[in-house]
Amino acid sequence: MSMSLTDSAPETTPDPAQVFAALWTAHHGSVLVYCRRRAPAEMAADAATATFAVLWRRIVDAPADPLPWLYAVARRELANRRRAQSRLGAFLGRLSNDRIVTGAEVAADASSQAMDRSSARTALGRLRPDDRELLMLIAWEGLSPTEAAASLGISIPTLSVRLHRARQRLESELATFNQEEPQ
Repeated sequence: MSMSLTDSAPETTPDPAQVFAALWTAHHGSVLVYCRRRAPAEMAADAATATFAVLWRRIVDAPADPLPWLYAVARRELANRRRAQSRLGAFLGRLSNDRIVTGAEVAADASSQAMDRSSARTALGRLRPDDRELLMLIAWEGLSPTEAAASLGISIPTLSVRLHRARQRLESELATFNQEEPQ
């Protein structure tokens, strides 16, 4: 099914919501199958949904035959998700190996070493936004403590205290999540 906003006569412009609904009905199944062949089910479903979010934002620019375009968008969405997943794994590895500004080693939490990415994402999501941002600046973005302090507009000693407390809260959230998760 080929339907876009530019297919109609100039005097009557179709409703974008109706065009989107028709394209969703015609192509969502194909896009979802495309994604499922390339990624785990949860990632595939998220990527397919994000693909149609892009379509919604760019409905006026959609080509007359949108399926190949939708596949290209889905491919980029999957690549973005894989990169994010890879960064999360690297972040968690660095988080457990980083030293706080004072030079004391971060206490290793055995349960955080064995956790899966889903529990890490959940634990990070439970943190306050300022704790999450600080941890991500240091471990994910790879900023030095001095750079992170400058980025946040705080002193290095303040950063050291906040980083220590944020790591403690993350470890607590991980422990809580691991206790809540059925074995």
